Amino acid sequence: MKILMVLTSHDRLGNTGEKTGFWLEEFAAPYYVFTDAGADVAVASPQGGQPPIDPKSDDPANQTPAQDRFKADTAAQAVLAHTHRLDAVSADDFDAIFYPGGHGPLWDLAEDEASKRLIEAFYESGKPVAAVCHGPAVLRHAMYEGAPIVKGKRVTGFTNSEEAAVKLTDVVPFLVEDELKRLGGKFERVDDWHSLAVVDGRLITGQNPASSEATAKALLKALG
Repeated sequence: MKILMVLTSHDRLGNTGEKTGFWLEEFAAPYYVFTDAGADVAVASPQGGQPPIDPKSDDPANQTPAQDRFKADTAAQAVLAHTHRLDAVSADDFDAIFYPGGHGPLWDLAEDEASKRLIEAFYESGKPVAAVCHGPAVLRHAMYEGAPIVKGKRVTGFTNSEEAAVKLTDVVPFLVEDELKRLGGKFERVDDWHSLAVVDGRLITGQNPASSEATAKALLKALG
């Protein structure tokens, strides 16, 4: 069982002068769900190498058991430090693809042609595509049989109210909830910061950081 995890390379939070990147919990928790189940995990990003960690995700108040485990795991840190270039990986080599969030993907992965091609290749070959929190933003240009890949599908992602709660509604290039709805997705949600993973066929999405482990487990279940 081989799973490709894809992380952002984007580290600037719009015009705020602040840093962003991927949300550490959304990488660490799924990574251990996968590896503890015996999966072979590879990690890629648009630029390759070390992807940027959103500094807010590493605040002392935001620590999780998976993050603590990651910080003591030199092998996992080495994997993260040497991600593959996204345009150099092939869907043929993996059984599933998983996108952690953080705000970074809204700027790079949501518009990345290599990412779009990969998503479409996985989906068309019957392989699961999973994303959590801001990760579902990567689906915005992906197509299947002439329509947006999310059209008519049950989906979730970071909600408008969650974006408002972190005061970034006017900073991000688009809102994940609004975009998924615009594309014809049947958007589902629970209360802010609670866990929700939604499975519709081979499309698997999670609402927020609290949903990262549940989304990863749903992907494993889809792989049988």
